[in-house]
Amino acid sequence: MAALIQDDTGRYLITRRRGGSHLAGMWEFPGGKREPGESLEDAMRRELAEELSACFAVGERVETVRWEYPERTVVIHFYRCRLESGTIQPQESQAMEWVAPERLGEFAFPPADRELIARLR
Repeated sequence: MAALIQDDTGRYLITRRRGGSHLAGMWEFPGGKREPGESLEDAMRRELAEELSACFAVGERVETVRWEYPERTVVIHFYRCRLESGTIQPQESQAMEWVAPERLGEFAFPPADRELIARLR
């Protein structure tokens, strides 16, 4: 799952994947993996709290992307999310940026995200 979080000016929150992870160094929308028995929405809230130290409301699912990389297949559910409480602070030493939609193409995202990014711009 991945969160499309916008600020009051319409910029999107993106984070950089940490070294040692799949697609390390690329930019992404924050999110993560669902644990067994967890709903997508509950998983999204948990992952965002763990990564960004704040509470988020999970809104509509915008898109689901299935992508086959040579080493694995991923299914990403993109949700609109908004800050409910707390202050957004990266908890995993990941870089974080607020980026205007028209600038998203300037950042290196994984191939699975590229079609959505083209539509967001």
